[in-house]
Amino acid sequence: MSIKSLIKKPQSISVKSPVDEKKLIGNAFGEKQPLRKEFDITDEEELKIWRNFKNLRLEKDKNYLIRKYSPLVKYVAGKIAPTVPASVEFNDLIGFGTFGLLDAVNKFDPDKGVKFKTYGITRIRGQIYDELRSLDWVPRSIRQKYKLIEEVKQNYKEETGQPIKDEAISSQLGMSSEEINRISSMINDSNVGSLDDAWSSKKDADDTPLIETLKAPEHIDPFSCVEEDEIKATIGNEIKKLPEKEKKVLILYYYEELTLKEIGKILQVTESRVSQLHSKAIRHIRASLDGIKKNLI
Repeated sequence: MSIKSLIKKPQSISVKSPVDEKKLIGNAFGEKQPLRKEFDITDEEELKIWRNFKNLRLEKDKNYLIRKYSPLVKYVAGKIAPTVPASVEFNDLIGFGTFGLLDAVNKFDPDKGVKFKTYGITRIRGQIYDELRSLDWVPRSIRQKYKLIEEVKQNYKEETGQPIKDEAISSQLGMSSEEINRISSMINDSNVGSLDDAWSSKKDADDTPLIETLKAPEHIDPFSCVEEDEIKATIGNEIKKLPEKEKKVLILYYYEELTLKEIGKILQVTESRVSQLHSKAIRHIRASLDGIKKNLI
């Protein structure tokens, strides 16, 4: 079951824009290219290869599967590339993603009823995000300024019980509103969040991605149906409560599979602003999921 099944596109939301959507959405493997003859096999034939590899771990089967699905790495890297600083090379993303592909091939279970393309994209994306987080591309000076901004916000809220306005922060720290927004955007851009991340943000929770908690129909345990239904219902309800722009960002990112840059063009905002909206929406949904996990346990 994919994230698309969780985030239903409301009829009231239009994704039309001056941008050519065919060029934006594209093909899952980038530009359409003739499939190499060796990879033009039936689903049954591929399943046999997967099962052989699972049982015998033969290098020839592993190499075949890696070569067949290597375009997924370029696809995922291409989606992420516009959202990272220019200092991060595209080839670095490819390298990170390749490790994710290798891990996915080694761990994939062909008998769970999930297509490898779905599983592989999740693992590749997760590996790239993990590596990007470890890079910490935000300069120390920016983090120090951000810490000051957060301290001013926290102190004001403790004293008054109300959130502070940007103008008051500017006055106290001697920064312009533009600089404050720029610093906040850099920090938000460095904190990558996704519905493919762990479904709970608590430190003592497991790190299972939300998508992997949803099993194929033939593998569903009847006793887990209530939990899964509650998760899906909670996500759906929380998305409905989101402000219109945050809701659109989730729909365009997960349903239409656009990049943050493409979404920015449609909503006529910057990539940084799209990233902020995405992060805010994910935090809101995660908080709700933390609540139901506590109740279920």
